[in-house]
Amino acid sequence: MKSEEAWDFSFKPFIVIWEATRACLLACRHCRAEAITRRHPRELTTDEVFTLIDQIVDFGEPHPLFVITGGDPLMRSDIYRIIRYGSNRGLRVTISPSVTPLLTDDNLLRLKEAGISALALSLDGSGEEIHDGFRGVEGVYERTLEVMRLMEVINLPLQVNTTVTRLNIDDLPNIFRYIYDLNAMTWSVFFLVPTGRGKVEDEISPQEYEDVLNFIYDAFKYGVPVKTTEAQHFRRVTLQRQEWEKRGVDHEGKMKLSQKYHELRTRLTTLMGDAPSRPASRSFSTHRPSFSVNAGKGFIFISHVGDVYPSGFLPFKVGDIRMKSITEIYRGSTVLRELRDPSKLKSKCGKCDYRFVCGGSRSRTYALTGDYLEAERYCVYEPVTHSQIDT
Repeated sequence: MKSEEAWDFSFKPFIVIWEATRACLLACRHCRAEAITRRHPRELTTDEVFTLIDQIVDFGEPHPLFVITGGDPLMRSDIYRIIRYGSNRGLRVTISPSVTPLLTDDNLLRLKEAGISALALSLDGSGEEIHDGFRGVEGVYERTLEVMRLMEVINLPLQVNTTVTRLNIDDLPNIFRYIYDLNAMTWSVFFLVPTGRGKVEDEISPQEYEDVLNFIYDAFKYGVPVKTTEAQHFRRVTLQRQEWEKRGVDHEGKMKLSQKYHELRTRLTTLMGDAPSRPASRSFSTHRPSFSVNAGKGFIFISHVGDVYPSGFLPFKVGDIRMKSITEIYRGSTVLRELRDPSKLKSKCGKCDYRFVCGGSRSRTYALTGDYLEAERYCVYEPVTHSQIDT
């Protein structure tokens, strides 16, 4: 992984997300996009996507990671050509398809042959009742497991995405056990932002955020690399836990944890055995993003029609690649510059001792307050002085 000093977020992003289409045959209850089955007539053409890829290459080496998402990218028949073009231009290309009849065994092999470096699939429950309930279609759970097993056979790296809601919070240890057994490259844990079909009533509480983030840190010790989306305060939890471990101090006496954390950790230990004192080693490279990636800060999102946003969950348009290159937009946007400047953060986040590595979810803040610089509403941490940290 490149150091943060080597990756100047004011100059280029670490990750470029392209929404290939919004068309999808599923109707996932937490998706940021509306459920539509037909492609939009103004979607970027193949040649326009090639131009976008050329512009991403223009950011320079090391190149940003190019992530293709949707909707379902497989709704585009040109997706294999696009992947091959990006791979041939020297980009690491990953894709997040939906598990529909389009994701056949043959098409999975075509994706690998086209040059993807990894593929992300969602697993939101350890059984069909929860997972298929999320997806809105029966049978998706079983097919998801089939595809994951085939990926291991053909040696295609797997990232597993899980969205945490009230519906599956108690199932997280069981989901992790599945991910561990599947030898996944990464567990990517998403936290809800109330946009699209994501509903506030499905959201867990701020205290449950703290409990789940500490559980995720415990799970990481079993050797599966973990990253979070829209829970930037996992970085704060990680630094706190590492500091207490270094001092030989029990974190439970120092952090705000509830019975929910104890339930999750007990279930995890029952399924996995006692965790190593340090993260176990797995046989793959994670190529994890730099520590302080956030919306507009090392991260940029291009919609299916070419509109540019700080994140797919922060619907504040900052440009249009049909009018201006992605390099110009990323480097020149006033909004993006604000998002990259911790001194602009307001309220609790603005004075937090972890603001340079965390910064809170700018997307959730915007969804809840209309101000992308306001404080993260789902963080229970109260900023302290450095003298307090040392006590």
